[in-house]
Amino acid sequence: MPTFQLQTLAWCIDRYVAGSYGLRLNVATEQTMAQERKATLHRWESMPKEHLSEKLERRMITGDRMMLTHVYLKKGCVVPRHQHHNEQITYVLEGALRFTLGADGAQKLDVRAGEVLHIPSNLPHSAEALEDTLDVDIFDPPRQDWLDGTDTYLRQT
Repeated sequence: MPTFQLQTLAWCIDRYVAGSYGLRLNVATEQTMAQERKATLHRWESMPKEHLSEKLERRMITGDRMMLTHVYLKKGCVVPRHQHHNEQITYVLEGALRFTLGADGAQKLDVRAGEVLHIPSNLPHSAEALEDTLDVDIFDPPRQDWLDGTDTYLRQT
């Protein structure tokens, strides 16, 4: 008997036997679906801003493996030089930021509304708001220091 016919016959027998005994064939799939998590809708305007300093505020949304934040910087706000193991993507929605990047701080980039900067893991960087700015920062994994409040370098800006 050809392989295809044998597979079809085996499938039919499995279905018949399972149906006769009231069994479910795809238990693993059903368990996975039963454990499926729910999606969460967030509205930025409904979330309170976390006040870090006179020139810096933020709102955060955190998933299991990533973090999305709105960061509000007043003109002249300086985020001190730091680095972290988290990969970072910064998307400037309004305003402009001047980034100083690298171990020696030699790379300087101005990122303006509509532009996106990718900062790899462990790359030292600082930022200065050239004007009032709203940016979206995305981190993978989430910034634990932001979640537990140990981000003292930001609270002194």
